[in-house]
Amino acid sequence: MAASASSTFSQSLLSRAIPNHPATHNSALPPHSLSFLSAVKPSLPSARAAASSSRRRSTRSRSSCAVVRAAAVETLQKTDTELVEKSVNTIRFLAIDAVEKANSGHPGLPMGCAPMGHILYDEVMRYNPKNPYWFNRDRFEEDLKQFRQWGSQTPGHPENFETPGVEVTTGPLGQGIANAVGLALAEKHLAARYNKPDAEIVDHYTYVILGDGCQMEGIANEACSLAGHWGLGKLIAFYDDNHISIDGDTEIAFTENVDARFEALGWHVIWVKNGNTGYDEIRAAIEEAKAVKDKPTMIKVTTTIGFGSPNKANSYSVHGAALGSKEVEATRQNLGWPFEPFHVPEDVKKHWSRHTPEGAALEAEWNAKFAEYSKKYPEEAAELKSITTGELPSGWESALPTYTPESAADATRNLSQQNLNALATVLPGFLGGSADLASSNMTLMKAFGDFQKSTPEERNLRFGVREHGMGAICNGIALHSPGFIPYCATFFVFTDYMRGAMRISALSEAGVIYVMTHDSIGLGEDGPTHQPIEHIASFRAMPNIFMFRPADGNETAGAYKIAVESRKTPSVLALSRQKLPQLPGTSIEGVAKGGYVISDNSTGNKPDVILAGTGSELEIAAKAGDELRKEGKAVRVVSLVSWELYDKQSDEYKESVFPAGVTARVSIEAASTFGWQKFVGDKGKAIGIDKFGASAPAGKIYKEYGLTVEAVIEAAKSFF
Repeated sequence: MAASASSTFSQSLLSRAIPNHPATHNSALPPHSLSFLSAVKPSLPSARAAASSSRRRSTRSRSSCAVVRAAAVETLQKTDTELVEKSVNTIRFLAIDAVEKANSGHPGLPMGCAPMGHILYDEVMRYNPKNPYWFNRDRFEEDLKQFRQWGSQTPGHPENFETPGVEVTTGPLGQGIANAVGLALAEKHLAARYNKPDAEIVDHYTYVILGDGCQMEGIANEACSLAGHWGLGKLIAFYDDNHISIDGDTEIAFTENVDARFEALGWHVIWVKNGNTGYDEIRAAIEEAKAVKDKPTMIKVTTTIGFGSPNKANSYSVHGAALGSKEVEATRQNLGWPFEPFHVPEDVKKHWSRHTPEGAALEAEWNAKFAEYSKKYPEEAAELKSITTGELPSGWESALPTYTPESAADATRNLSQQNLNALATVLPGFLGGSADLASSNMTLMKAFGDFQKSTPEERNLRFGVREHGMGAICNGIALHSPGFIPYCATFFVFTDYMRGAMRISALSEAGVIYVMTHDSIGLGEDGPTHQPIEHIASFRAMPNIFMFRPADGNETAGAYKIAVESRKTPSVLALSRQKLPQLPGTSIEGVAKGGYVISDNSTGNKPDVILAGTGSELEIAAKAGDELRKEGKAVRVVSLVSWELYDKQSDEYKESVFPAGVTARVSIEAASTFGWQKFVGDKGKAIGIDKFGASAPAGKIYKEYGLTVEAVIEAAKSFF
């Protein structure tokens, strides 16, 4: 529960907005949709009453932490206090009513965070509610009465593929702030590449709300450490400091000085002491944050979870459950709210509605500005348009290398590097890096330098040993603009450290490319801690993700082709450390089918036996086929490089590869045999590894584990 709570709302408010002109990517919805978002997203795990907050502050904050005084902020649009209060309470009660009707949800956080949410969406960010996919955008959505119901646009957690205006899908704690780092990185990178002295075409902020639960998750620290290192000055994080998580007051498990930690990470830190009603404090904090250009800002906003609820405010009971009818009525009385459920007062509606014409004007202004930019800088404009629209350059795939059986044997990680560098020259949105393993993963783009604080225009990302943060940051990059194609890399076994982010990639339709090397026992002496066994099967079981295990150069190129084209499906490429030959019969086109025949001496679609393999074991299957043919057998050898793509093929095609009448089937893969029965059937044989690996030279392990040509031949002959 706690895990889904904080990151959920952090993502719901994750937004991108431009300062003084055309707005940029925001999940920004007008405040009423914000209330919806906060309602659908479990509230952040933390809270406490303002009156009691000072009791522990002296031990939790440092004197160097900026404390914002209430002050008029001339540069931010302001509304009279009475209307602001009414707007804020509208947000609170829309959240209360939505959760109450669904009898499910998290009302506490939106009740406490409504003031900062309202000021952000109403006064700070710039967006066009009528065009949720404008490059410089925020979004609008309303479907509150169907909150958490089948088929509605208001699911229990924010889902970018369901709800227009939601930037990213979240739920697991810490994902939102990590995605925000990716969004802010994308802005800084695009601004450095395409802004000109006479044309600042990219200039927007990324805002995110996170809570104590997010702060506790390691992924948040990984991502925030990188944000400080990279100097992402247009990232502003609002820390909902309410001191309540699902189990109770955070004093039971979370007493560190968050301010000091963020300062050590290279962030500017501001403290708003009264987040419940201190509207001018919030405005001043935002203004101060935007004045800091060289580092990200965390604004700690002390709020009361469930603000306004007479009996449940400042308690864990308001965190993840409906208030109940009696407490809803008591809260209405306490806050002087005489309206029926889901009511938006006319003056509030009128006030918020102004964003529609204003947003349209902002988009028109930016479009005109971009038109002028295109005349002056046509090449840069074409590249930027490719990134913002997702339209790949014509003929890009011709850059992919091809191989023949005469080409030198090589590890598929090295062949991957050849493909990466070929793609870097033709795809303007292609960027990425490794978790401190670039020289082993072979993921450096030779034509570019490192993205750093002083060189944000470069395209090699150095993530350090932060796998989970790396994956979530790449999700943010991918979802910033459809033409961004981020990749990230580590050893395949270390996907265990980043699986949460990879699952969110699949769920949120973020086409990240995961370059995973050292894919099997073939890595040898590093032993079982580094040798993946169950990993391939686990990703094959995950929906909406392509699991590739290419056998040679052509299959590696084919995997990259699909991965680049698949902007709504992430891809995992499991690549070898050891050298592999370039096999006859493999092809880029074959990979697109997922499974295909690489050699066959049978007639009438009636082979005596079918041998199937992937990756480094396809060579073993091919050699076994050659030996069996010498004995007069009709043998078909099949590459199953991607089960997911094969599953998409027609029944007729599948019958042409695995005819139903042929039950003599053998598979070989240096991984778990789980799942292979769907191909070899009840009568077939699956050769693999259903135990952990061992530390020894790769050849010795293969022999001891029975992954040999001889083992395949023996299994095949058992059918004759």
